[in-house]
Amino acid sequence: MSKEKMKRIYICQSCNYRSFKWLGRCPDCGVWNSFTEEIETCASAISLNAGGCPERMSEIATRAEGCRIITGIKELDRVLGGGLVPGSVVLLGGEPGIGKSTLLLQFLGHISGLGNKVLYISGEESPEQIRMRAERLGIEMGGKEDFWLAGEVMLERIERYVSELSPMFLAVDSIQTVICEDLESAAGSISQIRESAARLIRMSKPRGLSVFLIGHVTKEGVIAGPRVLEHLVDTVLYFEGERGHAFRILRTVKNRYGPTHEIGVFEMTGEGLREIVNPSEIFLTSRSEAVAGSVVTVCLEGTRPMLVEIQALVSRSYLANPRRTSTGFDANRLAMLVAVGERHLGTVLYDKDIFINVAGGLRIIEPAADLAVLMAIVSSLKGIPIPGGTALFGEVGLTGEVRAVTMSGARLNEAARLGLKCCLIPWMGGKQSDTPKGLDVEFVRDVKVCAERLGL
Repeated sequence: MSKEKMKRIYICQSCNYRSFKWLGRCPDCGVWNSFTEEIETCASAISLNAGGCPERMSEIATRAEGCRIITGIKELDRVLGGGLVPGSVVLLGGEPGIGKSTLLLQFLGHISGLGNKVLYISGEESPEQIRMRAERLGIEMGGKEDFWLAGEVMLERIERYVSELSPMFLAVDSIQTVICEDLESAAGSISQIRESAARLIRMSKPRGLSVFLIGHVTKEGVIAGPRVLEHLVDTVLYFEGERGHAFRILRTVKNRYGPTHEIGVFEMTGEGLREIVNPSEIFLTSRSEAVAGSVVTVCLEGTRPMLVEIQALVSRSYLANPRRTSTGFDANRLAMLVAVGERHLGTVLYDKDIFINVAGGLRIIEPAADLAVLMAIVSSLKGIPIPGGTALFGEVGLTGEVRAVTMSGARLNEAARLGLKCCLIPWMGGKQSDTPKGLDVEFVRDVKVCAERLGL
């Protein structure tokens, strides 16, 4: 940095807004007291492929799918798109204690047991603590002593360790603790995170080094700081789960080498994370067949169809503004479905408290669950159970119509595999796909027809 041009700048730690003077309130995101003074150099611009010469597209060699590294954890391979691509950089985020370090340790233990050299950098725990966790999880360290640990936060030393050991896999827990000596800002600041991540990425690409970065999250559940870190890496994974449930969802948000919005399902046990190969059976294990307000729907997470239970409770409200509470389902969409039910089904809900819960701690983000949520509300209001062995899915429009959803065939196959007898799905213009054996499929055009068919 001796001859590089330097300038002092103030950067908002919430949205990365830049200013040449300190401001009490960020004009971009509105956060107070978020500006910190940092020194910026002309060489700080991020360029991951500096020095590369132009090449013809047809002459550039590509990696075959067979080059992917199988992690040994099928659910992790699923969210990565079939395995880990050599030289890729993966960012893993999640709430404290959700299981990020446990998953990473299980993966690295398996890989090192196959004779691959791995380097685990921890800026939050000592190597002794990590070793104790590995023994509790029953992780073999590898007969060739290929599992290396270091408690370090200085980026320059981490780069030196990588040069000396030449590992195949590098894990950094967490990227917010890494400090670059060339920068005067504190650990966890935007400049430190950006520079540290960029240098690790530049180091990994020519070596074919696969890097796992663990990132802190905010109270809103997103990775701390602006999305500059997510833009740099190749893959972004989020670890989700409720404190009161043992199930954990590993969700793909970004993947340059595979599909996005794929999920893996795990169960947290005393021996670590256990893969859930058949999540539909798990989410329906404790379901009672004939209970008013309980409906089974088939949701789609990535390319995986899953059967989940939607629970609704409608009760008389003694408040001026009745409550509309949902867990695992969008509250705004719930308000819309309540209005559709009052207008097109004649249900009186303006003086009722309505509670919606997706059993098992799963979070549904697709509109295919609309029909099941609305029928669960009507079922709870009237005290009439939905017939056993019945599943519903479909998007509900404002005019009461039931709209088609994607991959209906895969959803029906999953319902038939779990032993359901009847499935009510949107009308598809007379196009009937192959119906699985033993499953009675009925098409509904609007919510009124669906309610009549269910006896509501």
